[in-house]
Amino acid sequence: MKLGWKILMVVLMTLAILVPLTLIRSVIHDRQAYRAQAVERVARGYAGAQGIAGPVLVVPYVETVEVEEKDAYGNPRKVEREREGRWTFFPESLEVDGSIAPATRRVGLHEVRVYELQATLAAGFDAAIPEDPDPARRRRIGRPWLSIGIADVRGIAGAPRLRIDGRDARLQQGRGSDEGSGLHARLPAPRAGRPLALQVRLDLALGGTESLALATLAGHNRVALESPWPHPQFNGDFSPRTPKLDAGGFRAEWEISSLASNARAQYLAGAQLPEAGAAGPRGLDAVGVSLVEPVNPYSQADRASKYGLLFVLLTFVGFFMFELIRQLRIHPIQYGLVGLALAIFFLLLVSLSEHVAFGIAYLAAAGACIGLLGYYLAHVLHSRARGAGFAAMLGLLYAALYGLLVSEDNALVLGAGLLFAILAAIMVVTRRVDWYQVAGAAPRRQ
Repeated sequence: MKLGWKILMVVLMTLAILVPLTLIRSVIHDRQAYRAQAVERVARGYAGAQGIAGPVLVVPYVETVEVEEKDAYGNPRKVEREREGRWTFFPESLEVDGSIAPATRRVGLHEVRVYELQATLAAGFDAAIPEDPDPARRRRIGRPWLSIGIADVRGIAGAPRLRIDGRDARLQQGRGSDEGSGLHARLPAPRAGRPLALQVRLDLALGGTESLALATLAGHNRVALESPWPHPQFNGDFSPRTPKLDAGGFRAEWEISSLASNARAQYLAGAQLPEAGAAGPRGLDAVGVSLVEPVNPYSQADRASKYGLLFVLLTFVGFFMFELIRQLRIHPIQYGLVGLALAIFFLLLVSLSEHVAFGIAYLAAAGACIGLLGYYLAHVLHSRARGAGFAAMLGLLYAALYGLLVSEDNALVLGAGLLFAILAAIMVVTRRVDWYQVAGAAPRRQ
């Protein structure tokens, strides 16, 4: 077979292996979707990802204003109308101290992380009710309310306790007169021009799934969270100050000023807490933490499958070099079987990782494929030494791929270095090959 035809055959076989690789990647994506469905199912039966916004003080009022209208004949005239409005006051300070107790819910093969937050929210208000602009048209100030937005109120455990200036206050469903999920408490109506200073304390037990977010609505926000879960992901708009992480869990603190947060403007613009199952307050600057698994087997398997074509190509190049240099005859079907074995590795990897740790699944899948290919290639290449050599080469490739997977920050430099080393090895091995002579030589069987 001429050199050109052999190169074309290798290229076509490599492209053909793309079909099973693509099918395997679709299987991985399907399993990822099943994992997301498991999270959604747990969230429906327990509580979704949680977010807390508040407390916020809302003071409603009705004022009489003079507006211009047209009478029945189209002539303008001035009339008095009542108009409803409200003042929104944010706390001067907000301190949140909470502990997060993780737990696991299982849906089929999938484990979903849930938690229960035991938290104390202490807020201080120093509001000033505006004076009436016109003594002849006094405003009617209604009963204000403290509004506490909660993403999924199904997660509330027991009876939350709210104290205002040291006295217990009655909590009610909803955020007040507006739509939204949460709690609120009514207060006595204040007088115009008078200050309204409040010290608010809320003790709350709140369950949720995987993630928690706290909106930064106060002038000064201090949030302290701790948990025995050792693998947190801080995914809010602000990073904690010097978080402490170890095998016994984590403790993180945030201190955020309203000067560094747009949460107040976002809240006044109508940003709402998300529906159950979404992640954190939508549109509100917040601090957040998620209880994530240290290794996501599906994302790791998906990343590994992206290197599948490279594995097949490098193995076929090795076959090609043996054919040309050692004058071996390797049938296209043998190319295809080896390519399929390399592709099956990724299917084995994702299936085993659903039952055992990812590292063990990777070792088992790689060992199975290397052993099979080593045994098969010892017969295809008519030498146990050659088969063992190819198996050793594949072992190095699998080891290099595992290094790429576990070292995300250095994946690019490691991958580039690996490709350079492989190219250099091919160039060194073929440095004395007379390609014109090889192109005209016919392969012989050994």
